[in-house]
Amino acid sequence: MSIRLHWFLPTSGDGRTIVERFHANRSAGPAAQRDPDLDYLAQVARAAERQGFEGVLTPTGTWCEDAWLTTAALIRETTRLKFLVAFRPGVISPTLAAQMAGTFQRLSNGRVLLNIVTGGDAVEQRRFGDWHDHDARYARTGEFLTIVRGVWSGEPFTFAGEHLSVEGATTLAVPDPVPPIYFGGSSPAALPVAARHADVYLTWGEPPAQVAEKIGKVRELAGDRPIRFGVRLHTISRDTSAEAWAEAQKLFDALSPEQVAKAQAQLAASESVGQQRMVALHGGRTGGGVRGLEIHPNLWAGVGLVRGGAGTALVGSHEEVADLIEEYHSIGVTEFVLSGYPHLEEAYWFGDGVRPELARRGLLADVPALRRPSHPERNIAAL
Repeated sequence: MSIRLHWFLPTSGDGRTIVERFHANRSAGPAAQRDPDLDYLAQVARAAERQGFEGVLTPTGTWCEDAWLTTAALIRETTRLKFLVAFRPGVISPTLAAQMAGTFQRLSNGRVLLNIVTGGDAVEQRRFGDWHDHDARYARTGEFLTIVRGVWSGEPFTFAGEHLSVEGATTLAVPDPVPPIYFGGSSPAALPVAARHADVYLTWGEPPAQVAEKIGKVRELAGDRPIRFGVRLHTISRDTSAEAWAEAQKLFDALSPEQVAKAQAQLAASESVGQQRMVALHGGRTGGGVRGLEIHPNLWAGVGLVRGGAGTALVGSHEEVADLIEEYHSIGVTEFVLSGYPHLEEAYWFGDGVRPELARRGLLADVPALRRPSHPERNIAAL
């Protein structure tokens, strides 16, 4: 199966350092150098569309803009790009979510994808009025997705569960096409929900062997039910490996020991098994320098020193990054949700460098770029 590429909308801000305030405490690091206003996010979205990315993930959380409103505002700024809208099922009615997704699908001519974020931080969940514990949140997510699918059946849907109940739930019209469900989670409570409900199971960028193990568990639980697999990663791709690692060095050098310690203390308290696995990849260590955080050839864990969630990056020449993507593809990964600092420039670096290499290898799905720019810096200046 061919690879599908997605990019990321930095709705907590962007810059030339690792912007982590949405994942940790707002005071954990410097403020974003580029505010996430509509003009800037439109530039990033248009860059992703020009470079042939199929969609863009828009995050959810305390320190970022609302994903539904932001992406809806960007519909008219793009023509083909899809929007992978992240939201928490514990803080919205499933019938309302089904209605919102259906409306989005019609207004955008079929360009919405849904990323279900169950939530692994009890402190943040309680900010939104959610007092369920970790396993109960995943059980509720399963009920939530059962209702959403039922609402999209076209017939009034009634459901009575332990956490959620609806009677005669329906909407104006069934979305066409029905938005695919992207879902992540690494705990024993999460995997059965993914196997039963997800169209795409997403995992953060662990080394390929660990990702393969997780994929095997989900496939076993899913049985004959078809399911695709995706990985969420950052990327630093340059014409040479030395240039790429020099960029990683700049990100690493910008992190103060105090910033790392504060972020790691917060991340270590997360209930998320996936987050615990991310932390374990680097263990908060900084003494080995930038290359001491290379946990697999061309896979760098330095981002996770201060950023929650996706904490690893593909780092190397365009060919080396394509090699690692191909390695992930060989174990069953077909969707890649990527990002980089800053997101505008890195979209061009990846699109100009890695995407043609993947195409030469026959790995890409048919999502043509709108225009093939000749040089990242020249095209950025033109925007």
